[in-house]
Amino acid sequence: MPRKLFVTTALPYANAAFHIGHMMEYIQADTWVRAQRMGGAEVNFVCADDAHGAPIMIAAEKAGLTPQQFVAKIAAGRQQYLDGFHIAFDHWHSTDAPENHALAQQIYRKLRDNGLIATRTIEQFFDPDKGMFLPDRFIKGECPKCGAKDQYGDNCEVCGTVYAPTDLKNPYSALSGATPVLRTSEHFFFKLSDPRCVAFLEQWTQDGKLQSEVANKVREWFVRDENGKPALGDWDISRDAPYFGIEIPDAPGKYFYVWLDAPIGYLASLKALLDKRGEDLDAYLAQPGLEQVHFIGKDIVTFHTLFWPATLHFSGRKVPDQVHVHGFLTVNNDKMSKSRGTGISPLRYLELGLNPEWLRYYLAAKLSARVEDIDFNPEDFVARVNSDLVGKYINIASRAAGFIGKRFGGWLSADVGVEGRVLLDALRAHQATVAELYAGREFAKAVREVMALADRVNEYVDTHKPWELAKKDGADAQLHDVCTVCIEAFRLLTVYLKPILPALAGQVEAFLQVQPLQFADAARALGRHQIAAYQHLMQRVDTAKLDALLTPPAPPVPEVVPPGGEALAGEIGMDAFTAVDLRVAKIVNAELVEGSTKLLRLTLDVGEGRTRNVFSGIRSAYAPEQLVGQLTVMVANLAPRKMKFGISEGMVLAASHADEKATPGIFLLTPASGAQPGMRVR
Repeated sequence: MPRKLFVTTALPYANAAFHIGHMMEYIQADTWVRAQRMGGAEVNFVCADDAHGAPIMIAAEKAGLTPQQFVAKIAAGRQQYLDGFHIAFDHWHSTDAPENHALAQQIYRKLRDNGLIATRTIEQFFDPDKGMFLPDRFIKGECPKCGAKDQYGDNCEVCGTVYAPTDLKNPYSALSGATPVLRTSEHFFFKLSDPRCVAFLEQWTQDGKLQSEVANKVREWFVRDENGKPALGDWDISRDAPYFGIEIPDAPGKYFYVWLDAPIGYLASLKALLDKRGEDLDAYLAQPGLEQVHFIGKDIVTFHTLFWPATLHFSGRKVPDQVHVHGFLTVNNDKMSKSRGTGISPLRYLELGLNPEWLRYYLAAKLSARVEDIDFNPEDFVARVNSDLVGKYINIASRAAGFIGKRFGGWLSADVGVEGRVLLDALRAHQATVAELYAGREFAKAVREVMALADRVNEYVDTHKPWELAKKDGADAQLHDVCTVCIEAFRLLTVYLKPILPALAGQVEAFLQVQPLQFADAARALGRHQIAAYQHLMQRVDTAKLDALLTPPAPPVPEVVPPGGEALAGEIGMDAFTAVDLRVAKIVNAELVEGSTKLLRLTLDVGEGRTRNVFSGIRSAYAPEQLVGQLTVMVANLAPRKMKFGISEGMVLAASHADEKATPGIFLLTPASGAQPGMRVR
C-alpha cells in the first residue's frame, strides 16, 4: 500500500511578507514531500495564514484597515514567493476562514464535554494609556527563569520557558511603554495539568514522534516537585474583547487565544482542500496508516509538542505522527536583523534574477534531521553551486549531449558495453539509500551521496575523453557508448536530485523526452532512445548579483522639501531689511468686503493718532468678530495701493504654506502680550 501523508508547515503570521526563514522551512518540507511522492506516497501538503490576534488587530488599525482587509493584503503577496522558489502546497488557507471557526468551536466543545475546560478569575495586565488588556506578546520584561531581558509575556526565546505574563520581572507595555496595572478578568483554561493529559503527553512525547533532542527538552515539563506535581500547568486559552479571533461558544466577549485556533488551521486547510474534491475530512483522517507530519522551527516546539497533541487527543481526533523541528538560518554566522541589514530578502533574491534552485540546493546541502542552525555563507554558496551543480552535475550532460545530437541524430546506444554497465549499475544501486536519506530528512547526506556518484561519472568521462574520441578515425562506436553512458548517468543523478531541483528536473525530462521521473525509474535503462537537442540548463552564480543581495540597501535619500513649500528668497543686506518698516498694529474694526470672497477690510491703529484702512485676503481663515481688538504686525511704509474696493494703506503679515491644498490654513502674525500699537519690529 502506498504511504499516506498529511503534511504541514508552521503557519506564518499574517502581519508581514515571508522572510528567508519561512523559505528555508518551506523548501525543507517541499523537498521531503516531493521525495515521498517520487516513492509513490499519496500526500496532502497544506498550510495557511495565521490571521488572528491582537497584533494584527492593532496593525490593521494603524493602517486604517479592518483586520480582514489587512490580512487579505498580506495574503495577496504570498504566491509570488511560493511560485518563485517552486514550493508546491496543495492548498493555502486562512485561520479566519469559516472552516477554522467551525472546527475550533467543535474542538473546544469536545474538550469542555471531556471536563478539561475550567474558568477562573485572574489578574491580567492592563495598559492604562491604551485602555485595554494587554495580549501576552505586547507585554515585555525579564524572563522569570533565566533573567533574559525584553522577553515576551508568554515564553522566553532564550531558554524556552513558558510562563504567565504576570510572572515577568519589570514588565512594560510594548504598545505604550507604560507600566501595566493588574485588573481581574474571567478566563478559560485547558486543564493540561489534569492527570489524563500529563499521562498522555508523557507517553506521546517519548515514543519516537520527536527528535531525541526535542524529546529530551520536552521531558522537563514532566519533572515532579517534592509533592509529585509536574511542571506542566493549565493553559490560558481565552482573551477579552476587543480581539480579532474566534468567539468562544456561550461566552460573550471572550475569544480563543490565537495559539488555540492557529494549529486547528492545519485541519481547516485540509478540510477546504478535501471539500473541493468531494471528500470528507473525518473519513480521510480515520484512514488506517495515515501519517500526520508537521515541519516547524525550534521556537514553537512547546505549542506543537504539548498543547497541540493534547488538544487533538482529548477532542477525539488523530494526533501527529511526527513533528520535525529545524533550527534557525544565520548569514555569515550572524543572526538575521532587518535593522542591521544582515538578512536575505527572498523577494529581492528573485528580483535580482538569482536562480531559486541554487538556494534550494544550498539549503538542502546543509539540512539534516537534527535541530541545528545552518549558516548562509556567500563564498560557500558560490562554491557549492558552481562546483557541484554546474561543474560536476550539469557538465556531464553538456560534455556528451552535443556529440549524441550531431553524430548520432539524438539516438542513444542500445548497449553501452561492460564498463559502462558496471558504472550505471553502481549508480542504480544507490537508489534505495538516497530515497531513505530523503525520507529521514538527511538532505545533506543525500547531496553528498549524489555528488560522490557524480565524481565517479566525471572520472569515467575524464578517462575516456569523448572530445578526443570524436577526432579519432574508427572510434564512433566507442564515442557513442561513452556519451550514452554519460546521458544515462545524468538521468540517474537527476532522479536523485529531483526533490531538490524540481524545475531543473522538468527541463531535463523535456531534454531526455521522458515521462516525469520517479525513484523507480532508476532501476530501468533508457536503452535505444532518442533525446532532444541540448539547451544549456544552468548558469554559474553571478557574484555581482549575490553581492547586491547581501549589501544592505542604501537608506533612502530624504526628499528636500523647501520650508513652507517654497525656496527661500535670495539674500539681502541689512539696509534692504531696515528699509521695510514693520509695526505693531491694533485691529480696531474688521468687516466683510461686499463683492469679494477673499478680502476683509481692517481698520488699524498704528500709534499715529489716526487709523489706516487695509484690505487683507484672510477671509477664509477668520470671521471679522474674531479679529477686533487683536494685535498684529503690518508693513507700515508700503505705498498705498488703489483697489476696486478702495485704498489699502499697508499690509498685515500672515503665514501660509505655498501649497494651500496640501497644507491649508492662513495664520495672522500676532506679537506677544505687552506689545503696543506703533512699536517697531526689528
